Amino acid sequence: MTGIKTWFYLLITRFLFHRHFFRAEEEENRQGQLYLSSMDWLAIFVGGIVAYRFIKMLREYSTRKREEAWRMSAGYRNEEAQEMRLRNSIDRDAKDSVRIVLSRVIEKLYVLRIQEPAVFVGVEEDIEWIQRQLMAAWVEYYSYSLEELMDVAYDFEDMIDDLILRSAAKQRSVLLIRIQKKLKLIKSKIPALPRVSVMGLESASPTNDSIEEKVWSDICLLHSQSVANAVFSPVEKKVSALLALEKIQPYKKKAAMRVLDKLRSLNGFLKGLESVELDDSGMVWMEELSHVALSAVISIDDYINRAQQLKKRSWMGFLSAFGKLKPQEKLAAEMDKIYAKIQTLSIHRPTAVNRRGQSTTPKSIPPQPTTQEPDLASFGDDVQAMILRLLTEDESFRVIPIMGMEGIGKTTLAKLIFNHKAVIDHFPFAVWTSDSYRLLLRNKTKLEAVDSFGRQMQRLKVFFVNKRSLIVQDDSYFPNQMLEVLQDTLNGSRMILTNCKTWLPPNVNMKNDPHPLRLRTDEESWTLFTHALKLNIPPELLQLKDEISKRCGGLPLLIVKLVEALSHKNATIEEWSDILQHFDHDQHQLWSNTLYKIHKDLPLYMRRCLFYFTLFPQDFDVPARRLIALWVAEDLLQPEGNGETSENVAERCLNLLIAQGMVQLTKKKLNGNVKMVRLPDALRQYWLSKAQQATFHGVHTNTKSELSLGTNKIRRLVDHLDKEDICFDHIHGDYGTTSTSLTPYYEDVLSFLSFDTRKESKPGEEVGKFLHRGISSGCFLMMLVLDLENVFKPKLPEAIGKLTQLRYLGLRSTFLETVPSSISKLHNLQILDMKHTSINTLPNSIWKLQQLRHLYLTESNRSKLMLKHDATFPTTLQTLCGLFLDEGTPVRDGLDRLLGIRKLGLTLSSKQGVMPLQLQAVVLDWVLKLNQLRSLRLKSIDENNQPWELELKPLVSLVNLSYIYLLERIRNQSIMSQFPYSLVDLTLSGSGLVEDPMKSLDKLPNLRSLKFLTKSYLGKKMFCFLGGFPQLQVLKLWKLELQEEWYVEKGALQALRDCEIRSCTSLKMLPTELLHRTLLKIEVLPSQV
Repeated sequence: MTGIKTWFYLLITRFLFHRHFFRAEEEENRQGQLYLSSMDWLAIFVGGIVAYRFIKMLREYSTRKREEAWRMSAGYRNEEAQEMRLRNSIDRDAKDSVRIVLSRVIEKLYVLRIQEPAVFVGVEEDIEWIQRQLMAAWVEYYSYSLEELMDVAYDFEDMIDDLILRSAAKQRSVLLIRIQKKLKLIKSKIPALPRVSVMGLESASPTNDSIEEKVWSDICLLHSQSVANAVFSPVEKKVSALLALEKIQPYKKKAAMRVLDKLRSLNGFLKGLESVELDDSGMVWMEELSHVALSAVISIDDYINRAQQLKKRSWMGFLSAFGKLKPQEKLAAEMDKIYAKIQTLSIHRPTAVNRRGQSTTPKSIPPQPTTQEPDLASFGDDVQAMILRLLTEDESFRVIPIMGMEGIGKTTLAKLIFNHKAVIDHFPFAVWTSDSYRLLLRNKTKLEAVDSFGRQMQRLKVFFVNKRSLIVQDDSYFPNQMLEVLQDTLNGSRMILTNCKTWLPPNVNMKNDPHPLRLRTDEESWTLFTHALKLNIPPELLQLKDEISKRCGGLPLLIVKLVEALSHKNATIEEWSDILQHFDHDQHQLWSNTLYKIHKDLPLYMRRCLFYFTLFPQDFDVPARRLIALWVAEDLLQPEGNGETSENVAERCLNLLIAQGMVQLTKKKLNGNVKMVRLPDALRQYWLSKAQQATFHGVHTNTKSELSLGTNKIRRLVDHLDKEDICFDHIHGDYGTTSTSLTPYYEDVLSFLSFDTRKESKPGEEVGKFLHRGISSGCFLMMLVLDLENVFKPKLPEAIGKLTQLRYLGLRSTFLETVPSSISKLHNLQILDMKHTSINTLPNSIWKLQQLRHLYLTESNRSKLMLKHDATFPTTLQTLCGLFLDEGTPVRDGLDRLLGIRKLGLTLSSKQGVMPLQLQAVVLDWVLKLNQLRSLRLKSIDENNQPWELELKPLVSLVNLSYIYLLERIRNQSIMSQFPYSLVDLTLSGSGLVEDPMKSLDKLPNLRSLKFLTKSYLGKKMFCFLGGFPQLQVLKLWKLELQEEWYVEKGALQALRDCEIRSCTSLKMLPTELLHRTLLKIEVLPSQV
């Protein structure tokens, strides 16, 4: 087409030349009576024919192109149509960016006019003209080059920022000159804005909104917990910090704002992704966008830190100013590269596989007939929780659904509740409806089976109206007229649904949240397995306990199926191992609905969190605190509101994944909180296979690490000690490998997690050399996470100080003895975990880490911080655990400036014969100032680690405090009645209490776990009365050697689930009231244990 145009232009030029020549010749003819030659007439004739045929050809070409465009728009069947769609996509992105930029600029201008009208003196006319031109250009944006329009808008915004500075500046005349120069430049650009052909772009849809309404409608961008928020929020924060710097150059500001606005232009698209199903390549695209956004954060942060360092060296004069030029140019260049990457990703956006709700739901698994009786021990926590909800004093009718995947035990739980003695006593009348039972009626203790509702309708209505009733609807039909009767009752009737999708009439209010039924823990799984097997398992087969629990993934139906398979085999290690090896033929069907929910219903940000599990080795139990810290360090989640932390959001996310059966809770803390989790094996295998197809992991290389889609470089590096992994030789192989050979692999690494748990010197030496070689060759400089937990004595290189982007440094259980002094250069470090190490002294420079939020030390090592009174403490610190305090520790005007602490662990000691009262007073005064404190672990010991006396003060004012551990001799025993009502978990050790503490502690309404350890109580009798400890579930009595009697009043401790008595040698007998409770597990351990 270009060649035709060129030829046409040449023809027209020749025609015009001939026209000019003919006119000149005609004039000469008049003068000299000359005539045109026959050749001239022939040239005109031929030119006319050529022009006619050219016009005809253009018409035919235009018609043909219109037909092609119509065919392309009908189905987008060819590459040209796809390119056209991509161009339109780019245009939409550009329009969104222009709208965002102009929205912000106009907002700034309006606010400034209202608050500081005086700053417009001398420039108001020029500003109003530019404003009108920009607003008019926005109305006709489709006729302007959008990039050029954005460039002018950025210049105008920079000038407005100067006006804001002018309002606060003393020398306004200097700023006025600068502002006038900028206005002159902008005014010269506006008339020169290049226009583009309207034919090639979409026409603007007409609207009745005014320009102000169109602009203001996009000013406020809604931020909720979504993948868009997780991607954009960190960039917005860093750009804001960049703009707050003094004397920021306009081109740097423009480059950063272009990146931010380009990301914002994708905001609507990303929110739309939340409502559609993406294929795995779409998830890879999402990770790629997150990585690009993160690189913007790192680049800006690196520039800010350099700028601050240069500012501190201001005594160097012009050299400092000269030194700023290079970082400025580097930042602008990096922002331009990032902008180009975002543009490329925007062009290659993922497409939805299905909009949620439109695709076919997997078929439900039919009910599995089984003769197994329900096992109470495996569902004890759920039974207890449901019973507490059923037996409330609320007299209105309530519906409680049990939520969970197929085979997770919803019907089993309903049976356990239906037949529980407390439920039978509370509900005089009960009805069970299901496909298999049809209708089962229970009047008090009398059971009656009925074929259908038909003849029983009137009788049931009478019972429902007059008696408190329990109805269990086990995935079956229940007449609407019965529901309408129940809806109006006020006798405390309840309904349990075993299917959340059960249809209810609109007027029947659920009034209660569902009860989520999680996958069973390893211990619960083994209990269910042994209950269903009904055999005495030979000791040699007990070694398969862990494998059996892990293979079933905590799914009760799978456990029962495994039992059925094993029951037909001989109880030998060979037979059972063979069954376990091949026990995966029908797992995909059982997990199909969970996989469906992951792809259809799970928000993108939660899918990214779920994917993180695949970085851990198979069957690896992940500590919840470790997983949450990793999620937060990589910005996978963002706080939703004021006062909320990323850790809170991450914890809620994990609990939701557990509730939906996507993550298995493998071990709980004594207080019921999550301790260890695991991705079920079937989900892990499926996810890894899909991830490899979409290049989440290496396709062309054998590695467990995550690769970048765009560069094929390693993004998240994991060491599973797998010799087949390409990373193995780099970490554990030939030390002669040149540093440069590492660069192609590890230049863009964001995280490094090592799972080398060998207890020898090699792991520490190898990982240390690997890190040294990598950092020396320019690798790992973008690293956010370095997690070496359980790696034996890693030799951290001094060069670790170059990892300035590091946010998480995990050294727990490494038995490390020292850390490099350069650790103080890690100015972005948020989490430093040195628990269970041999480090007992940290330098004062640790407080240079102003972003530090969590610091874990080893309390048994008497870990001390070298503190100075003039030290600048990080105001962001939330966790301080394992710190040792003595007379030399500056607490007053030192540590007591840390007022944002939420988790505190202190050990007080002294070289003197007694604990100094001044140290006690200062520390306890500091503790009472911590209004956000959630967890307190306080020890007072002598040089032999024996409890010392401590004058503890009332803690009732700490209304957020939920966990207390006290190792000390308590002087003031009245403190037992002055704990906050928020307390959930209390442990006392060495307290020396002589008065029965139960009389005071039983009034704590939320207490769930209570532990009396060695010599915490020195009395002989202990009483528990009716009405006390309404939520106490765990009670442990350890080494209370003087206690002889324990009385429990009838009906007391109803919520108690776990009672452990260890080495209480004088205790004569257990309370009779506790001996026959079906939900209570009592362990009595001898003194030698």
